[in-house]
Amino acid sequence: MSSNRNRDRSRRFVTTLAAVTVAGLGLAACSDGDGGSEGGQSFTVAVIEPDITTVPLLAALEDMREQGYDIEVVELAEPELAIEGLSNGDYAISAESTSPALVAIEAGAPIKIIANVIGNQWAVYGQEGIATCDDLVGQPFGIFSEGAVATAMVRDWVAQDCSDGEPEYLVIGGSDVRAQALLQGQIQATALEISDVVTLSAAGDVEFTEIVDFGEELPELHPQTVYANDEFLSGQSEAAQAFVDALVTQHEAINADPTHLVELVETHLGESDDLTLEIATTYVENGLFDAGSLTPESVQGTIDFFIGAGVISEGMTAEQVADLSFLG
Repeated sequence: MSSNRNRDRSRRFVTTLAAVTVAGLGLAACSDGDGGSEGGQSFTVAVIEPDITTVPLLAALEDMREQGYDIEVVELAEPELAIEGLSNGDYAISAESTSPALVAIEAGAPIKIIANVIGNQWAVYGQEGIATCDDLVGQPFGIFSEGAVATAMVRDWVAQDCSDGEPEYLVIGGSDVRAQALLQGQIQATALEISDVVTLSAAGDVEFTEIVDFGEELPELHPQTVYANDEFLSGQSEAAQAFVDALVTQHEAINADPTHLVELVETHLGESDDLTLEIATTYVENGLFDAGSLTPESVQGTIDFFIGAGVISEGMTAEQVADLSFLG
């Protein structure tokens, strides 16, 4: 299966959110969900093209429905739309790239990060014989776009580890296109997700190697997180707690048995293939499903990374952007 559904597009940095966010700040935020049932049992969640990494969130919402919550799920194509809806109070919760949420919060959006979606899946893979950053100086390096999160990770690594110059960056496109360019020798390296590599390995002999694992290189960086509307968190704190608890439980079930993730994919995406279990097992082996892994230190580390990448300005703190009280 295509586990990331070309999610590179959704992970780009959002530099135009400030105007959208400020325009929506005057609208009322959700204090009783989307105006639903008495007692604050109704709210709306926005998801961005759900894939294998986000089906645990959908399963958590289903668990909440069984507890009596009335939840509507709206599927959107772009994270900007979710951020705008969160700012306006149309949505209570969403989950996607962390960077657009930070941009919106910097602009004054009433949003807080509350949990982790999945750990850092990205690594740089290169042709055989390439072992260090210096081996890539002046060599063609495929990227999705100049504004992609993975590109920022690559540039941060190059700045730290390349002693004399940098690669020649080539904007190529989605993970599948870059992977093929790597296999065909058109580029010397690119950043890929674990799921991409599992898929390629299953298709035949893979003749490239991992050069750097960003999960290890940038342990404090959380590229994908769950965030919520402030007024929902304060006005429906019981629902917010129930959601976080359900998500943590789903992640624990996956870590106990990766076939649970396969079942979730079949239930919520209506698809699965022989690779799903292998991808799920690889996620578990790398400890990527841990909704409760956020700490003030790791949130600040994430903020500092995006400050260094030029996405947000200096001065933002973990206390301003996250409410980790629901993680216990």
